[in-house]
Amino acid sequence: MSIGEIVLPQTKPETEWVRGRALQKASPQRTHSRLQGAMMMQLDRWAAGRGEVGPEWRFRVAPPGEVRRPLVPDVAYVSNERLRPLSDKDLEIPPLAPDVVVEILSPDDRRADLDDKIGVYLRAGSSLMIVVDPQQWAVELHDRAEIARLDETGTIEHWALPDFSYPVRELFAVLRRA
Repeated sequence: MSIGEIVLPQTKPETEWVRGRALQKASPQRTHSRLQGAMMMQLDRWAAGRGEVGPEWRFRVAPPGEVRRPLVPDVAYVSNERLRPLSDKDLEIPPLAPDVVVEILSPDDRRADLDDKIGVYLRAGSSLMIVVDPQQWAVELHDRAEIARLDETGTIEHWALPDFSYPVRELFAVLRRA
């Protein structure tokens, strides 16, 4: 561990620093994988020319006055404006928080761990954290000012994603079997 930064080895599945401890992410199952893929595709389509979207992209996140730590969102978006000044090396594991973070809840996720990640991302500069809850078929939109809770009748829209619109019902439709 270097001064001011927690460094963890890359693992499969990835390990993050959450609530003062190393926490290995759960190996995704079908539901998680399908929702992650759907969010990835929608955001990637929207982000064309605006920035980059990636699944399981490792970031080195540091809220002001706090230690830098590794976090690996299920899906992340970072604007070209914020990526442009990064070196090729830093582009691989950026020393910043993504503009938009998507986390898909897994059955074993603990709310305290999720709340910690939400707080870290928002304090470190993320504009929006989207939490997808497959058990409730619901979505939460977290920013520094408020939390919006959406059910199947809602639509994912936020100022951090101008012109992005994704009906929650359409997101969860990827879970239906043919």
